[in-house]
Amino acid sequence: MSKTWFITGASSGFGRELAELLLQRGDRVAATVRKPNALEDLAAQYGERLWVGILDVTDSSAVRRVIDRAFSELARIDVVVSNAGYALFGAAEEVGDAQIERQLDTNLLGSIQVARAAIPNLRRQGGGRIIQISSSVGQAAYPTMGVYAATKWGIEGFFEGTMPEIAPFGIEVTLVEPGASRTSFASSSADMAQALDVYDKTPAGEFRRMTATAGLAMFPGDPRKVASAIIASADQQPAPKRLTLGSDAYALVHKALTERLTMLEAQKELAHSTDVDGLRHG
Repeated sequence: MSKTWFITGASSGFGRELAELLLQRGDRVAATVRKPNALEDLAAQYGERLWVGILDVTDSSAVRRVIDRAFSELARIDVVVSNAGYALFGAAEEVGDAQIERQLDTNLLGSIQVARAAIPNLRRQGGGRIIQISSSVGQAAYPTMGVYAATKWGIEGFFEGTMPEIAPFGIEVTLVEPGASRTSFASSSADMAQALDVYDKTPAGEFRRMTATAGLAMFPGDPRKVASAIIASADQQPAPKRLTLGSDAYALVHKALTERLTMLEAQKELAHSTDVDGLRHG
């Protein structure tokens, strides 16, 4: 059965891949972009099955207005994909205040506002699915990606608390954690801080050199395969809470979680020792 999807940031990257695949298979897509002509080719090919809205997710009032209009005009939206975002690269000392604010406004606050605007509409129609594009960096970060990682850890924390709130209304959520894929994400859409020479011989400098010389080997993910896996996840019941995509993503997340659990177990006795005297622990 065909579905109706709402996708933010559909002009490039995973958003564009999703829109193309969904339209090809006969689904209906409500896509938001920042530039009016970004999806002209798809509009010409698919006509009324493609609904286009102009949206910058950093404009909270516009987020609610566009999402409300999409639900009103399309009657029902089955899946909301919060995809709009970009990466900021730079050590904590290197990135500027304006760069940090824009990164948080887009990736974290923008994603929160998309969810907040979608939830009442999904609730009123009796349920649906939210797919939030996070990142494997939402579980472990690389040097020079601390601020970007903060937005992904932040949105995952937001949904950890929000999922049980909205589950009684039939609204399910999947956090997608892709690795490095061969999209324009790390090039044309990225924001680079001015590198400081003092970091040249630190892990930040080593990571920069590695990314500069690794070429495509550092980007094993196939964007179309990632998009296909995301689409397939919308048919899974119950919804997978997390979807880790890419061999690099699996390795990074597995290492991070294993190390975190090992450290936690080592602190079990200490953790219990700080409770009020007389409590019994299982």
